[in-house]
Amino acid sequence: MTELLQNLALGFGVAFSPMNVLLCMVGALVGTLIGVLPGVGPLATIAMLLPITFGLPPVGALIMLAGIYYGAQYGGSTTSILVNIPGEASSVVTTLDGHQMARQGRAGPALAIAALGSFFAGCVATVLVAALGAPLTSIALAFGPAEYFSLMVLGLVFAVVLAKGSVLKAVTMIMLGLLLSMIGSDIETGQSRMGFNIPELADGIGFVVVAMGMFGFGEIMRNLEQSDTRDVVKAKVTGLMPTWPDLKASAGPIGRGTVLGSILGILPGGGAVIAAFAAYTFEKKIAKDPSRFGRGAIEGVAAPESANNAAAQTSFIPLLTLGIPPNAVMALMVGAMTIHGIVPGPQVMLKQPQLFWGMIASMWIGNLMLIIINLPMIGFWVRLLRVPYRMLFPAILIFCCIGVYSINNSPTDVIMTAAFGLVGYWLVKHDFEPAPMLLGFVLGPLMEENLRRAILIARGDPLTFFTRPISGGLLVVAILLLVVAVLPMIRARRAQVFVEE
Repeated sequence: MTELLQNLALGFGVAFSPMNVLLCMVGALVGTLIGVLPGVGPLATIAMLLPITFGLPPVGALIMLAGIYYGAQYGGSTTSILVNIPGEASSVVTTLDGHQMARQGRAGPALAIAALGSFFAGCVATVLVAALGAPLTSIALAFGPAEYFSLMVLGLVFAVVLAKGSVLKAVTMIMLGLLLSMIGSDIETGQSRMGFNIPELADGIGFVVVAMGMFGFGEIMRNLEQSDTRDVVKAKVTGLMPTWPDLKASAGPIGRGTVLGSILGILPGGGAVIAAFAAYTFEKKIAKDPSRFGRGAIEGVAAPESANNAAAQTSFIPLLTLGIPPNAVMALMVGAMTIHGIVPGPQVMLKQPQLFWGMIASMWIGNLMLIIINLPMIGFWVRLLRVPYRMLFPAILIFCCIGVYSINNSPTDVIMTAAFGLVGYWLVKHDFEPAPMLLGFVLGPLMEENLRRAILIARGDPLTFFTRPISGGLLVVAILLLVVAVLPMIRARRAQVFVEE
């Protein structure tokens, strides 16, 4: 306990430096902004801002990017409630009851409960990150190459099981990501592979190129298909202080959403989206009168908003302790850490404690800032919602192109990003989810490196992955999960989790 308090004191010392407080505020503000503006998610924004982090100190850069991620969960609720358009994917279910409350003149309590639920969930999740950090890091230090490889396999299988849509399509996307990660030079021999003698592919495909193309350019193309009409609530938002019955009705859903979101955030492939859907579905199932849901039930706002924020913050646990990104946004965080020469994993906590504990402390500060940013500035966010897309998207596109070009001063990178944008657009149109592909792309080199090391240590014996207890256990769980996921009954239940009715 004493050691934990000392570590937190170190973290707050780092987080409260003027530069880091400023970057935390910028991250929270940008996160809220992109959460409020429909069509610009945290994935696309973090992908766009990766080039900017080159000029920032590592701790500050990661604090800012983390603020964008959990800030977007707050901002997404504003558009869901006031405009009936989810600003963020994890806020889709908030539209069901949140907008109905707004139409009934109760936008104030809906926004307040969303913010308070998110704040509570964020604080609890931050405590969880701090509490689990040291034990998980100790376990991770006992892992060898075989265990790391098996753990990554399990992570990718979780991404398949928890992905929306077809299991086969999710597996296909992961395989595509793994193949793309192998383009360039062999990590052991330096021999060129799958480069087709194209000089620009000699060092492989850049992470920013793939991420910004699939999620930046691709997101813009998908949103251009949608109409520019928005059902903005015209009435002035008043009564931001929820009543006692509102607080009483929301307390249970906030607590349950926080627990569910915290668990699903840690699981690879889970994250904020599935946490929000699962929390809403759970509340509807245990409600005395399920017919209230979809007609302005405050529980339908409290539970998903708490769950998505808790999941957003606990998803940092596997990233910071094991070095494995549990979702696509955390894969981008791996990219940001790599840019600064930081190897994600258990060594971060031991060798760079100021980075580990500084990020955790900044989450508390960021959550407090988000309450201040969100509730008093509701009027500003409502006015911002009237900005037409035709003005918004060209600016984003130009920003993306400048960012990609600035990394290597390469026009080829911009062209490749555009190509990945087209691929990403086509994939989504045909119900392929791009997020598992990005996870495969990030984990590919790490998996290959650990696979080769494990085989080398075992003198070429592939059974080493099954004869080592931890590694074998992880692989058995992965195989069982895949088998269970393809069973007809489970496939039907997977589909039901994402139903919005």
